[in-house]
Amino acid sequence: MSSSLLLLVLIALLYTAGIYLVLDRSLTRVLLGVLILGNATNLLVISAGGPFGAAALVGRAPESAMSDPLVQALVLTAIVITLGVAAFLLSIIHRTWTLDREDDLTEDTEDRSVRRRLARGEHVDEDELDTTGCEATSDTDDDRAKRAATTGGTP
Repeated sequence: MSSSLLLLVLIALLYTAGIYLVLDRSLTRVLLGVLILGNATNLLVISAGGPFGAAALVGRAPESAMSDPLVQALVLTAIVITLGVAAFLLSIIHRTWTLDREDDLTEDTEDRSVRRRLARGEHVDEDELDTTGCEATSDTDDDRAKRAATTGGTP
């Protein structure tokens, strides 16, 4: 099995770019990274599938000259899976954009407050983790009120 060095370098570059984009905080770049990783995987499977040959139709060519149809089936399956993951990521991007008008993943204020309370050694109640109806307040409101009470000023 001989594979072109240029094809292997292209696959390595695609994997590098895809992993770099997946590790970004922007969901749009994550989507592009997943698509690039899918294409790199398809090229890798095709290049690992052996030499190219005649179409895998019985009676057209001898069996020794035919290409392996399993490789083509695997690539077709990988394309469908990549399309499904891309559709899922697009729905997440749309939902994030609808709610926040940005596609960057930011740290949630509730996550910070739970982490801060655990660092102080406070126990966390199960009811406390229920965030239903608390969209209008955050734990920073409590900190501002404490500072205002100690300084005698407004929050």
